[in-house]
Formats: sequence, structure tokens, C-alpha cells
Amino acid sequence: MAGMKSSRRCSCSVLVLLLIHLGAALEVPLDLPQPPTITNQSPKDYIIDPRDNILIQCDAKGNPAPRFSWTRNGTHFNIDKDPRVIMKPDSGTLLIDIVGGGKAETYEGEYQCTARNDRGTAVSNQIVIRQSRSPMWAKEKIEPKMVQEGTSLVLHCDPPSGLPPPIIFWMDNSMQRFTQDARVSQGLNGDLYFSNVQPEDTRADYICYARFNHTQTIQQKQPISVKVMTLNAVNETYGVYSNGTELFGDSLVGERRPNILTPKGSSSRKTVLRGQILYLECIAEGLPTPVISWTKEGGELPAHRVSEINFKKTLKIIRVSEADAGKYRCTAKNYLGTSSHVITVHVKAAPYWINEPKNLVLSPGEDGSLICRAHGNPKPTITWMVNSFPIDNAPSDISRKIMDDTISFAKVQVSSSAVYQCNASNVHGYLLANAFVNVLAETPRMLSEPDQVYQVIANKPALLDCAFFGSPIPQIQWFKDNQGSVLHGESYMLHENGTLEIAFAQKNDSGIYTCVATNTHGVVQNRAVLQIKDPTTIIKQPRYQSVQTMGTATFECKVKHDSTLSPTIIWLKNNEELPDDSRHRPSGDVLTILDVSEEDQGSYTCVVNTTLDTNSATAVLTVLDRPDPPADLELTNPRDRSVQLSWIPGEEHNSPTGKFVIEYEEDQFEPGVWRHLADVEGIETTAELQLSPFVNYIFRVVAVNEIGRSEPSLPSEHYYTQPAAPDENPSGVEGLGTDPNNLVITWEPLKGVQHNGPGLTYKVSWRQKVGDDEWTSVLVANVSKYIVSGTPEFSPYELKVQAFNSFGAAPKPEVVTGYSGEDLPMVAPSNVRVHVVNSTLAKVHWDPVPPKTVRGFLKGYKIYYRKQGSLIKRNKRHTEMKILTFSGDKSHGMLPGLEPFSLYKLNVRVFNGKGEGPASADVTLRTPEGVPSSPEYLKITSPMLDSLTLQWAPPLHPNGILKGYTLKYQPINSTHELGPLVEITIPAENETTWTLRNLNYSTRYKFYLNAFTSVGAGSKLTEEAITVMDEAMASRQVDIATQGWFIGLMCAIALLILILLIVCFIKRNKGGKYPVKEKEDAHADPEIQPMKEDDGAFGEYSDTEDHKPLKGSRTPSDGTVKKGVSDDSLVDYGEGGEGQFNEDGSFIGQYSGKKEKETVEGNESSEAPSPVNAMNSFV
Repeated sequence: MAGMKSSRRCSCSVLVLLLIHLGAALEVPLDLPQPPTITNQSPKDYIIDPRDNILIQCDAKGNPAPRFSWTRNGTHFNIDKDPRVIMKPDSGTLLIDIVGGGKAETYEGEYQCTARNDRGTAVSNQIVIRQSRSPMWAKEKIEPKMVQEGTSLVLHCDPPSGLPPPIIFWMDNSMQRFTQDARVSQGLNGDLYFSNVQPEDTRADYICYARFNHTQTIQQKQPISVKVMTLNAVNETYGVYSNGTELFGDSLVGERRPNILTPKGSSSRKTVLRGQILYLECIAEGLPTPVISWTKEGGELPAHRVSEINFKKTLKIIRVSEADAGKYRCTAKNYLGTSSHVITVHVKAAPYWINEPKNLVLSPGEDGSLICRAHGNPKPTITWMVNSFPIDNAPSDISRKIMDDTISFAKVQVSSSAVYQCNASNVHGYLLANAFVNVLAETPRMLSEPDQVYQVIANKPALLDCAFFGSPIPQIQWFKDNQGSVLHGESYMLHENGTLEIAFAQKNDSGIYTCVATNTHGVVQNRAVLQIKDPTTIIKQPRYQSVQTMGTATFECKVKHDSTLSPTIIWLKNNEELPDDSRHRPSGDVLTILDVSEEDQGSYTCVVNTTLDTNSATAVLTVLDRPDPPADLELTNPRDRSVQLSWIPGEEHNSPTGKFVIEYEEDQFEPGVWRHLADVEGIETTAELQLSPFVNYIFRVVAVNEIGRSEPSLPSEHYYTQPAAPDENPSGVEGLGTDPNNLVITWEPLKGVQHNGPGLTYKVSWRQKVGDDEWTSVLVANVSKYIVSGTPEFSPYELKVQAFNSFGAAPKPEVVTGYSGEDLPMVAPSNVRVHVVNSTLAKVHWDPVPPKTVRGFLKGYKIYYRKQGSLIKRNKRHTEMKILTFSGDKSHGMLPGLEPFSLYKLNVRVFNGKGEGPASADVTLRTPEGVPSSPEYLKITSPMLDSLTLQWAPPLHPNGILKGYTLKYQPINSTHELGPLVEITIPAENETTWTLRNLNYSTRYKFYLNAFTSVGAGSKLTEEAITVMDEAMASRQVDIATQGWFIGLMCAIALLILILLIVCFIKRNKGGKYPVKEKEDAHADPEIQPMKEDDGAFGEYSDTEDHKPLKGSRTPSDGTVKKGVSDDSLVDYGEGGEGQFNEDGSFIGQYSGKKEKETVEGNESSEAPSPVNAMNSFV
């Protein structure tokens, strides 16, 4: 743009508007003298309604105001003598009173209005007034028409002549229009043409109607009766209707080649005026019904102006031009032949303007010209008038010179002002134009409003208005902002009316523009402000969506716009307003459609409007739904065991059909139940169905797409298959006894459609697998099992089941093996041995029983075991018997979860499907010692200055003989660091208390206690406690705090702080320029704690440090330690968790000790906050 600006400044050319007199006419302000100008007039051919008043319009402007007069049929029309004629004030419009009793026909004729003032006279067109007419049909008797089937027929309408001509249409007595098609249609003349009649054309109420739009009346012709006769009916009815009745044709009419009914002959001619609509008609008869086509000889039909209407029987060309003249051929064709007709079209033209004369404003001494140029066919004649008189009879004017269609003026004077009329006419019409010559001497003036603000979107044209007037015509120049150079160059276009156009306005085109008009009488200017706005764009357009019915569709339309413009967003569906439906919820730039239905499918457009521009974006909503059910099921190609089913698919609803599911119902075995038969791909519409004999089928089809299943189709017709022998035998044949002396044979019975015929039975056969060659058989019906009695226990049998019906047997059945009933095992496992793995796990061995003694299917072995008691306590306490099962043929098993140092008894048993066998002899199991659990609890009692007493309870689970306890303890200093660890071993002989002496006073200690057996130590239990403070030290600390020097020191410090606070307060109140608190807060020393003024202490002191737990631990603030809660790595030594089994079934883990912590007594009073304690903390 910078380069563009530079080029504009550097150019030396100046863009100046020089209006030539052949250009567009200037609009003379009405406050200046000017001849009359006709501004409004009635049409040349003015058809009136005879029931209404007549209004003949004629308005004009001028200065002085024009005076009006009228001529009628070429002579002066004196309106003052006719009381029914009124001329409107300040107008030449005539109002003729017809409603009040006048007759319209009295005022028919040719009217012309004249407007004159002292500068000239203007005239209107010659206005021909005619009243509309809607005559009725003449009375006539219409005989019925009897025609043979297949012949052609024309029903004539012959409407009465009206003004304007009526619109013709055919209806019946019920006021229903006849359906028209290629066989039956209405011609341009109103007649009804039948290319060939059919029996359905017989009716007695063919009525032609004429509608006269101007008077809003409809006239009708008498009904016409038509009877179409077949060949058999001709002979029977001819005698009845021959009495004066028309009979079309002498014999039955068969198929024939086409023949043109209208126009007649092989060729015709038609004349049309330029600019009108050309209708060419060609109607043919024939059987079959002919098809019409159109061509133009030696040329092409006009592409965007031609159409074929009335079932191609009429060729319509709009806006006819001279190029449309020529020969047009219509061709009627059926399979028997063709027939054609040629229409020669001649195009004539009423006069039309090439250069219409324009008003001419000249300054005294200027030159100018009026041009009146028109074309037509034939060529129009040009005649001139001045002030409504022929120019040859007008007063001479030395400044005027006439040359055919041009009048030239040279060095005009004020007296040259006049109104000139140009008339161009031929046989087809005329054109009349008024153009005045107005001689004025006027300084420039601006007609546009000053300081108009124009807002334009970037990259769009900007048009700055500068309407002006002056005589001579001023020169127009445009300037921008305060620049002295005239705007010029390709970026700017200056129009004759003074408008400045910027073809592609940019942001830097914004500014103040000045329009300057200059002529010999003066200079005038006008300003305009141009503001360039950013275009409105849609940065996120609505997207195409596919939504299932009852789903939700959401369209978004995010907009970017100029900050000074306020956009409005409207939503359209299919380019129309959204339906009035509560499911459609537009909310600004979002449109939500709830519960989507099929009617919501379509295009949705987001339209963004501002005061300057508009933008839009469209997306399509596709609604997906289940398919419609298939229709028209048809069965073809019937065979004994198959039939072909075909169907017509239903509407897919925008989701392709994936498959068709064919179902059947039969009325013999499961009436009312539909079963699946076959699946067919979605592109298929037929299926070969494989069927079973002896079934009365009906079928239905279900279409399936991604959305779901359609409703089932209507059922097909019944299809019955003939009976036959069974095709298959029962499945699932099994044999298994329920008692030692029986065999139960079961099977899955055949379904109804597998019977294949009546009389279904089953042949059940069996024999022992070993030692029996003959089959034993029995026939059964309507059952699915058979029991064989008297069988030996648990013996193998061969079994088979075969289906029979009245038409034969199924194929040879498959032989399966079954077993007679089981019995309980006979013997117990022997040689039971136990191997102790550890204190909680043992391995048990046994010798398996002989297979024959199992007397059934070996399921496995069970170990029964029970704890007899602990080896520590002499009293024996029997616990609940436990069972451990080992499936399969095993000879050993792992026994987990045992308690250490305990006595167990166990035995082993074998079991089969019937139950368990006898138990083996009991075996005793002793588990060895293990490590004990933690002591039950640990308490610290009787805290003294240098001693603490510990009290505990033995472990709940010693898991052996306790040998003693291990006690460990260590001090904790004020920083929670642990001191050296001391360990003491305490014998187990009734020792559950221990007193520690020679401890430090006022010191916290941590204790660890665990029990041990000969195997090892158990889990620990921890506790903390504090020794008592030394009273002498406390008294010395109190004495120090009460010394005079200490009290004096404290007072001095307090006084110093008070003085500092007073100084800060005074400085703050004097101007607030020293925000002490804010600076102190911003730069606070983390080492200095604030002092409290109310108690005079050195600062706030927290005594919570003595109660803080060790680093890494979470000791509660109440001084108690709860079992299993501590996170201290030195405290949480307890082992626990549930027992686990390794791969061989052994138990891993041991008992966890129970931990308990009591509240430490007497340690609260030693931690009370006070100055003494504060001082003590420094020692």
C-alpha cells in the first residue's frame, strides 16, 4: 500500500469529471426554474373494470409549477363541463366517477395529458381507455360424442372473445381439473386433445371454463358427454345412438403411426414481436401415444431462454430477439413411424430505444444536442415536436438545427428553454419521449448530505456520494485527508454523477474525503468520512452430521467480526425459517436439535448478519434409523426340501442394510414361535431356503443395519413340505447309573422340524462292552431317557439311540460308552506317613487304594485332621475337624496352616462319585517350636527422677517354651535424635515387670520389647516415656526469673520496643510515606520472631518440641503409641500378614504379635509453657 500511495502522489495527471451533454441528465433542483417533466402516467393500453371508478394518472414537476390539460380523441377535453370528472389538486390525474352512476363505455377513447409552464410544455403518452369484457357462451345444444377406443378426439372450447382474453381450463362437475398427460392435453386455443381415447375417458361432464381475471369472473360451457366404445359394444349401441348422434370412425382402430392434429398441414407461419414470449404448439394423435421433439433448422435452440412445456407439445421461448427467427420442426414419433410439421417464425419489432433523449441543462452561450435514436421492424419514423407542437410549426430558433434524429444547439440563450418531444413509430407501436432544454447560469451546489459517514467492509467497493448541480456543469475533484493532490489512478473510479468508487477498499483507505465542484461561477465542497471494517468470517463452520433418531444434533457457528459491529445469527433449514418446534433450540452460535426425527433431515445454514455484510455456512444433517420392513414376499421354485424366497427391501434411512434375517413359523409343533432360518447379505433380495420335511412353513424377513433391526415383514404365504424318514438321530446320548444296579440312558430329543414325518419313535440299544455281543433294544416315544435295571455295579456299556417315523429310519447311529451305577469305595488308603516340614507345614504320604476297590470313578483323596492341643499346656482342647481335598489319583499332599508346638491327629480317605470310603488309621503329628508373637501389651509406670518401671503381658501365642525377653532402650534429645542403644535380657520365669534405674532426669526414652524361644526372637513392641524433672533445678530457674537484674532487663527491652512503635506510628500519620509494616512483611527476617506486647515476653514460645515424635515417625500428640500405627523405621518391626502357600501347597508366614500402647502418665505437667521452661531450654 505504501508503494501505491507513492505512485498516487507522483502522478501528474488529474482525474477531473467532465460531464458531456450526451451523458446522463442532471437532476435540476426544484428551487431553480425548469420546464415541466412528466413523472407518472397511466399505461398506453389501459383496460378498466366497468364496475370501478376510472383513474387516469398524470403527474409532472417543474418551476413554476405546471398547469395541466387533457385531450380526448384528439380534441380538448373540458373537464369543467362534466361533473363526474375531477382533476386532483397539484396534479393532472383524472378521477371519473363510475360507481356513482356513470357508464364506463361513455369514457372509452384516447386520452393525452399536457403539463406546461412559462419554460415549456410536456405531454404524456396517448392513453387508450377500454373497459374489460367477460361475455358468456352463446346458448348451444351439445350432442354426446361416441368414439371408438383408440381413435383421436378433440373437444372444442371456442371461448367468447373477452378483453383481455380469458384463461381456459377444463374441469368436471366436482370442480376438479382433469389430469393431463402426453395422451390428453389442452391446446393453446383451449381445446382438449386426445391422442387416442381409452375406456376410462368415458364421462358426461367435460366442462370448459373461461376465467376473466380483470373482472374476476368465470364463465363455463355446457358439459360435453363422451362415451368410448369397444368393438363388441359398437354393434349393440349403434342403433340406439345413430339417430342424429355423431359416431367417430367406422371400425375398430388399432395401433397406427402419428399424425399431426394441430397445426394443420405440413407447414405454417407465425409472427412474434421482439421481447415477447413465443409459443409454438404441435399436438399429434396416434397409438401408442406419440412423443414430441423440437429442432431448429440451421441452428440451435436458444439455451437459457427455451423450455418445453405441456408434455413437450409446446415450445416456449422468452425474450424473443431477431436471432430467433427461422424454421422450427416438431416431430411426433412412436415405434410405428414419425410425422413432422415445420413452423416458420418471423420476428417483428415495435420501436425500442437506442438513444432516448435526455434533459439538457446549458449555460448561456453553451452548445449541446438532443439525440432521439430508435430501432424497430419495420424501421420506425422519427418526428419532433416542441412544447407539444410539430417542430415545423414552432417559432424559429436560430440556436437550433434539426438533422433527422438529432437537434443541435449553439450559443443558447435563456429564451431557448423548451420541452422537445420525440416520437418513434411503426405499425407495431410508438415511443414518445420528453426532453427539455433548460438554460441557466448557476453556481455549483452540493445535493448530497454533508459529512456523511460511509462504513464499508474491507475488500469491498466503497462508493462515496457527491451529488451536485451547477450550470455550466461543474468539474468534480476528490481529495483525501489534508493531502493537496487529487485522487487518481487505477484504485479510484470517478462516475459522471460525482460518485467516487474505490473498487477494493483497504484499511488504509479509511479517512476524510473532500469532493470539490467548480465552474465559472464559483466553487463548493463537501466532506465524507470513510471507515473500513473487518469482514465478518465464520471461523468454525457447522459440520456434516449423521445422527440416529431420538439422538441430539448440535451445529456450531463460531464468528469473527469487526469489534465495532454487532452480528446477529439466524439459523435456516433448507434455506427457510426453522420449523416452529420446541425441539429446535437455537442459542446464538449454537443450534441444538433434540430427539431427532426423520423430518429433521436436511441442510442447516448459519447466517451471520451485520449492518454492513453477511456470511453463511451450511451443513447437512443426515438422520439414521432402522430400515423399513421388507415387502412383497414371494415364494418361487418349489422343491421337496427347498424354496426360493424373494422380497423388496424397505427404505434404508441412510444406513445401508447389512443383512436380512429370514425367520419361519410352523403351526404343528411350536405355533406362534418364530425361529431363525437363514441370514442373507444386505445386497441380496432372494434366498434359496433349505427346509425340513413335514413342516407347514410361513416366512418373514427382517432387515438389519448398524442402527438396528427393522420391524418384521408381513408373513409370506404357507409352504408345506412332504414327509420323509428322519435325517438325523438324537444327540447328547449318555449312560450313567443312579444306583449300583441300574443304567440310565439319556439323549436330546429331536425338535419338531426334525421329525420329518408322523409317528416319531426312538430305538434304544445297549450291551456290555466286555463279554456281550448281542444288543438289547427297546422302542420308546415321547421320552428322552430309558432306565436299564439289574446291571452289575460300575460296568461299561455300549449305547446307541436311533430315530424312526412312519416313513422309515434315520441313518445308523453313533455308538457311545456309558457306565452302570457306582458304589462306595471298599478299602481305606494304607501306610499313612507324615513328614514335618516346619512349625506350620507338614507333608502327608499314603499308598493309593487298588482301582477295583474304588467301585466307581476315582475323584480323589481327603485328609481329615484336628488339633488335639498345645504341647505347652497340659490340658487337651479338641478343635473342629478340618478337611483338605486332593483331586485325582494322588499319593501325597501338603498340610499347611498348622500351629507351632501343637499336637494333631489325621486320617486319609478315598472318594468317588457315590461318596467316601472308610478312613485310614489315625496318625499323630507334632509340630516343632516357632518364634513367639509380640508381648500382649507394654506399659511404663511409676516415673521417677532417674528410674522408670516397665510392665507387660506374655505373648498370646508363645509358639514354644519362652526362654526370656529382650529389652532395648535409648534416649531421645530435644532435636529428636536417638542416643546409644542399651540391651537387657530378662529371664522368663514369671517376669512381667522391670525397673530401669540410673536414668537421666527429664529425659524421653524409647523402649523395644520382644520375647524369644529356643528358635528365635519374636516381633517387637515399642513405647516411649519421660523421667521426672529435678525440683532443685526448677527452683533455681524460678529464682533467676525473679532476680532484679532479670526484671530490669525485661523492662528495658519492653520500653525500647514501645518507643520504636510510637515513632513508627507518628511517621505513618504524618504522610503515610513510610509503610513500615509492608516493608517489614516484605523483608521479614526469618530468624526474628515477633514479640507480644500484652505479656512482655521475649516472643512466642512453643513447647511442642518436647512432644514431637522422632524424625520419620508419627507419634500422636496425646503421648500414646498405638499398636500397628507407628511409621518409625525403628519401631515397626512386627511381622504379620496372612499366611500364604507356595507352589507345593506349603504355608509361608507366622503369627504377628499384638501391640498395645498406654498413655504415658505424669508427662503433661512437665511440659507446661512458662518463662522458666523457656529459660530451661537454653541450658
